[in-house]
Amino acid sequence: MARVFSGIQPSGELHTGNYLGAVKNWVDLQEKHECFFCIVDYHAITQDYDVEQLSSRTFDMAVSLLASGLDPEKCVLFVQSHVLEHTELAWVFMSVTPLGELERMTQFKDKSQRQESVLAGLLNYPVLQAADVLLYKAGVVPVGEDQVQHVELMREIARKWNSRYGRGFFPEPDALVGPARRILGLDGQAKMSKSLGNTIGILDEEDGIWQLLRPAVTDPARVRKTDPGDPEVCNLYSLHRQFSPPATVEEVARKCRSAGWGCLECKRVLADNIAAEFAPIRARAAELKSQPERVRDILEAGAERARVVARATMREVRERMGFLQTAAETTSTT
Repeated sequence: MARVFSGIQPSGELHTGNYLGAVKNWVDLQEKHECFFCIVDYHAITQDYDVEQLSSRTFDMAVSLLASGLDPEKCVLFVQSHVLEHTELAWVFMSVTPLGELERMTQFKDKSQRQESVLAGLLNYPVLQAADVLLYKAGVVPVGEDQVQHVELMREIARKWNSRYGRGFFPEPDALVGPARRILGLDGQAKMSKSLGNTIGILDEEDGIWQLLRPAVTDPARVRKTDPGDPEVCNLYSLHRQFSPPATVEEVARKCRSAGWGCLECKRVLADNIAAEFAPIRARAAELKSQPERVRDILEAGAERARVVARATMREVRERMGFLQTAAETTSTT
């Protein structure tokens, strides 16, 4: 059974994009695999962020993940900065990662072009990602399409380290792109993002969901209600596929093509189905928020389970690389 690792930034409560693109798949994976899921707060500091809100957003993300169905009895859920070996292994991997490989990463090129002063953390972001995954010797990494290139770099880093310090020690992980491959925002133009304001939060109330969907972009060919459309070019139809029953999806497609429904009617049905799926998640989140110590205990227990694996990995990494062992390490290996 392959070990699975995936991480998510501490952006507060989940929105529809990362729920469909990642977390819904995680909930399924925990039933079949040994899974490590991490709130990657070290990754969050590679760009400007609100220092006062980092802790609360990390907590809110944990609440959202648990409310969405991650079960601490079935997976390991923890915060990245609570396991210090992540950054230790990242530094080790920087010693075998070519600069040119980092500079050719698409995300780095895109983001660095928008910055006047490019920080080293942005460049080395994929190295820390590699450390996150390989620290646990994970063989499968659930990612969005935009992260597949980073998984390829993880594989190269594992090969380079293995060739120098020990064949086969680190596995070469495979990317697992979920069924919801790329979720566009309500503007129909860009990936769902809180910074772009084109998302629906999983804890939004029914009326709030409707207010967000009403102005959402649909098929541009449908100027009037009587204009037939093509559901395949309508972004909201892709959301129907995720939230609506198959019979409703078929009805939406048929009535779009025949102009049997106007876009508002289509949006109303979608809003109701999204609200129905998120209702039990909202209820569980409210319960968890009322018990903050329970959430913190879950994260600490997860971090302790992660540390056991991480410390064992780093002990052998140091030994293979020739570092002087501590007295405790020497005793534990004799």
